[in-house]
Amino acid sequence: MTATVAVTPRRLSTLDRWLPLWIGLAMVAGLLIGRFIPGVSPLLSHLEVGGISVPIALGLLVMMYPVLAKVRYDRVAAVTGDKKLLVSSLVLNWIVGPALMFALAWIFLPDLPEYRTGLIIVGLARCIAMVVIWNDLACGDREAAAVLVAVNSVFQVVAFSLLGWFYLTVLPAWLGLDTEGLEISVGQIALNVLIFLGVPLVAGFASRYLGERRKGRAWYEETFLPKIGPWALYGLLFTIVLLFALQGEQVTSRPWDVARIALPLLVYFAVMWFVGLFTGKSLGLGYARSSTLAFTAAGNNFELAIAVAIGTFGAASGQALAGVVGPLIEVPVLVGLVYVSLWAARAWFRTDPYAHAVSADERTER
Repeated sequence: MTATVAVTPRRLSTLDRWLPLWIGLAMVAGLLIGRFIPGVSPLLSHLEVGGISVPIALGLLVMMYPVLAKVRYDRVAAVTGDKKLLVSSLVLNWIVGPALMFALAWIFLPDLPEYRTGLIIVGLARCIAMVVIWNDLACGDREAAAVLVAVNSVFQVVAFSLLGWFYLTVLPAWLGLDTEGLEISVGQIALNVLIFLGVPLVAGFASRYLGERRKGRAWYEETFLPKIGPWALYGLLFTIVLLFALQGEQVTSRPWDVARIALPLLVYFAVMWFVGLFTGKSLGLGYARSSTLAFTAAGNNFELAIAVAIGTFGAASGQALAGVVGPLIEVPVLVGLVYVSLWAARAWFRTDPYAHAVSADERTER
């Protein structure tokens, strides 16, 4: 017999529906603050601990906590058993993604080695933060997103330095191209993962465990989650303002450089997302998990990329500027892809993305 889990369908709230407008305003506000208010950018640059920006870290934690608090952790076991999903995510994130960014960086920026290196670093830093927001807005599988982010975080600690050495030193030498060193400790990467994934993941799990134990699942999902839900987008907008304010003067004073860096990034985000969605569709994962696969493949850990670029090459380097341009392009592009994803759910997968009355048997089979 099929046991049906009744879940209230998700509909876009007023805040979600106008998200592109809010993000656009946040970007403009950040640029204006960074460009015309003296001292803001240097102040933000100095508010760091262990190479991690404290204000940005707070924004990311506020952004991630509500989404991870929504995850039904008792369903995670069904996701870990989905070998197609896990293997395809690892291949896209750690083979296809870095290789694609390496190729695009050399194709579009053959004469600009600093920007090229910065883009390659962005391609190596897989997303562990904002992807949970894009996935949630696109009605992806929350449990699958939590698992994929955790798995990719482990690989990030192990593989980032190795792949940086390969793509910046070994492979260019084999191809007769310029080489560039990269010095980054495993400890720094692990600290980044611990802060931006570990803290909100533990907080989200503890919230659900304690909330359900004391007041039940109905209260937790119908009363508690709606109250904290909007804070995910508040955290996102706060983070965007800070990012643009931090580099506002540099971005507005070098528009042509930003445009050249932006072009390969646009191609990268679009290709990775469509390849991810197509892969999920081809493997029969269904819309929710295909969408999750697409966003986890397309997103990047901009905080790690920027920290590595600044720590290795300096805050005023071209590598650092390329790292900063990464999220400036990623945010509006992936917001747009959220709407493309919702359209694809109906046009390609023939399903309502907001319909979540899914049977337990169907979840297990995916």
